[in-house]
Amino acid sequence: MLIFFSVTVPFFSASRNPIYRATAPPLIFSLGALCCLLLAGSEAQLTVGFYSSTCPKAESIVASVVKQAASSNPRIPAILLRLHFHDCYVEGCDGSILIENGDDAEKTAFGHQGVEGFEEIDRAKAELEAGCPGVVSCADIVALAARDAVALSKGVVYEVQTGRRDGRVSSRSLAADVPDVDDSIQLLKSKFRKKGLSDKDLVLLSAAHTIGTTACFFMDTRLYNFNGKPEQSDPAINPPFLQKLKAQCPKGGDVNVRIPLDIVSSEVFDDQILRNVRDGVAVISSDARLYDDEATRLVVDSYVVAAGSSSSSSGSPFERDFAESMVKMGQLGVKTGSQGEIRRNCRAFN
Repeated sequence: MLIFFSVTVPFFSASRNPIYRATAPPLIFSLGALCCLLLAGSEAQLTVGFYSSTCPKAESIVASVVKQAASSNPRIPAILLRLHFHDCYVEGCDGSILIENGDDAEKTAFGHQGVEGFEEIDRAKAELEAGCPGVVSCADIVALAARDAVALSKGVVYEVQTGRRDGRVSSRSLAADVPDVDDSIQLLKSKFRKKGLSDKDLVLLSAAHTIGTTACFFMDTRLYNFNGKPEQSDPAINPPFLQKLKAQCPKGGDVNVRIPLDIVSSEVFDDQILRNVRDGVAVISSDARLYDDEATRLVVDSYVVAAGSSSSSSGSPFERDFAESMVKMGQLGVKTGSQGEIRRNCRAFN
């Protein structure tokens, strides 16, 4: 799929790692104004602080688990961010990707290849069940973990609305339309629009590839068989960078070699990935395709230009808009109220 690839790729079937950014501490971006947003037919009734009385330590417990996991595995932030996207894209943000129900499990779909982070969600769920049994949904844990992952990578700190309930459906057939790393820009735009996500959301959510890595396996078509033409490389790749990519991922070489998705600042969550797209040094095809279309190109350029101006107390335009798109995505197809269930075990229906 496109937004997250095997190993670690924030949103499509691809991966990347964080980068260094010498800035002040992350800014807290309040998104309370979006609490009533209705998206793609889902009557989202989520609220910030949903567990404030029923499980007051819920968010701090999730944050602690994420921090601990990231301390031993630097790929964790990108892994958890990718997991959230993949969960939300299929059947909405309802924890369906976590279910293990045999060969038909959603997580076995081709578009979810390389998705990880299940153990971290299990760990957070176990701690929450110990203190607040049957209260916090797995879907909310996934959403909170993604937020904490961005913060750990020195990205914007935003508020996550909670109150999601876990879905009761998990089928690999439902994940057949997940965005793919080799999709054209028109197909990517179409897939996002079907979910109620705009061209601007496509650019912003793709920018999550500013952290994480991808495997050479996902580079083969772009480097050696672009548009189905043997030995043809993507012409959008800057020539010197093309030679570097081919050296890292030689034809017939080890497909499991991993390379950063952001070649400049792979360990900090920032907007550098968009400058990479503009300059022809995007690593994966889906990111490069953002410059193929006038609408998405204008969005990319708008953030590159805005990056030159000083940030306000409410954060840079990119930070504010990325947080808004994450909140918007986090409301896709949510189950609330009496819908769904609160799983005791994130990998199995009650």
